[in-house]
Amino acid sequence: MPASPYAGKLILTKYPPCHAATLTKLRYKDTDPMTNSTLATSLFALSLTTTALADAPVAKTALVANYANIAEAAYGDSLIAAQRLQAAVGTLIDNPSAEALQAAKSAWLAARVPYQQTEVFRFGNAIVDDWEGRVNSWPLDEGLIDYVDAAYGGPADENEAAVLNVIANPSFTLSGTRIDAIQITPALLEESLHEADGVEANVATGYHAIEFLLWGQDLNGSAYGAGNRAWTDFAKGDVCSNDNCDRRGDYLKAAVDLLVSDLDWMAAQWVEGGAARAPLTADEDAAISTMLTGMGSLSYGEQAGERMRLGLMLNDPEEEHDCFSDNTHNSHYYDGLGVQNVYLGEYVRLDGSLVSGPSLSDLVASSDAALDVEMQTKLSTTMRALGRIKSAAEAGFSYDMMLERGNAGGEMLIMGGVDGLIDQTRTIERIVSTLGANPAAFEGSDSLDNPGAVFE
Repeated sequence: MPASPYAGKLILTKYPPCHAATLTKLRYKDTDPMTNSTLATSLFALSLTTTALADAPVAKTALVANYANIAEAAYGDSLIAAQRLQAAVGTLIDNPSAEALQAAKSAWLAARVPYQQTEVFRFGNAIVDDWEGRVNSWPLDEGLIDYVDAAYGGPADENEAAVLNVIANPSFTLSGTRIDAIQITPALLEESLHEADGVEANVATGYHAIEFLLWGQDLNGSAYGAGNRAWTDFAKGDVCSNDNCDRRGDYLKAAVDLLVSDLDWMAAQWVEGGAARAPLTADEDAAISTMLTGMGSLSYGEQAGERMRLGLMLNDPEEEHDCFSDNTHNSHYYDGLGVQNVYLGEYVRLDGSLVSGPSLSDLVASSDAALDVEMQTKLSTTMRALGRIKSAAEAGFSYDMMLERGNAGGEMLIMGGVDGLIDQTRTIERIVSTLGANPAAFEGSDSLDNPGAVFE
């Protein structure tokens, strides 16, 4: 997704009325990683003190509806982007070429942009959390799926299926059962392979299984470079490289078809009367707690801890979220943007249209205008820090290079994001107290809460 058209600008935004008077808000929209927001933040604070916003009532019904509308739009966009990926993969399989493989990769990268912005809905919404492992599980033992470099090793005590290589084997024994895999279908991936033997690293479905099939292993360690799968791995006849090209195409098609089906199901849960939306509208106070749970858990334990600080502690490029494609900088950025979206009550769709309405920001400002300024300022600071990581990676300083032991510049960039995420979580906790909300406990991480345990 291109940078927000609002980056670095002061925008006077009028929202539909959530009561008799129309709310008018001066908001600084800073998603440009290099923008200095000091003046804008000061102007924003001044605007709050000179308007009646802090005294305006906020209709929780409209606030919760807007939250659900944003989820519906973001999952809908994720489905649209996955369908575009499906079309590109179809072309690759039918007419393999270097250009077709690159087009499929580009479609995968584009599909990550809206999906990462949905992760803030995972925590607190049980229906999403129960489903999310189907589409975004990581890290994975890629040897379950396809050939891997000899240095990858063999079966391990922790995972006997680590190098099963389903693509090369039309039948195999798994969990003591003989599996017929002559036909590679979505049902085979979902029912027989995904998290086989109860091992979470046996990821057979979702974005990262597809990512591996498109890029192959990243064998560059902490040096620059992503996976470099040849297009001939999908070629026909004598041109085929690394054998089983037809089955590799079958696996890729099955995985993408399943992703589209899963996203179609989830998007449907957020429409009016859907299973994800209904419990939120039934209890608005609980819904607000759910919103804060999502913001706090993704900010702290999941992103700052498991996705960023842990990899830096281990100096391990395998801890990258998008390790095959070297797209981790974007995943982090759009995760952070998802948190900001929920607080500000806005989401920019793939077609450029804006979904917006009453927000947590409005609700907080009506109780404590200074606290709302604090939250918006910290979100802006975090997005600048994540934007610096993104900008550096796009300029050639890839995320796995940042993770290398002794790379002070990389550590500074990553820790800027970690610190921003932790700091904004502290303000989210203050918001919980101010609103009298009752969210679930925020997700934690040993990397933040008990660092010594990481190396035990």
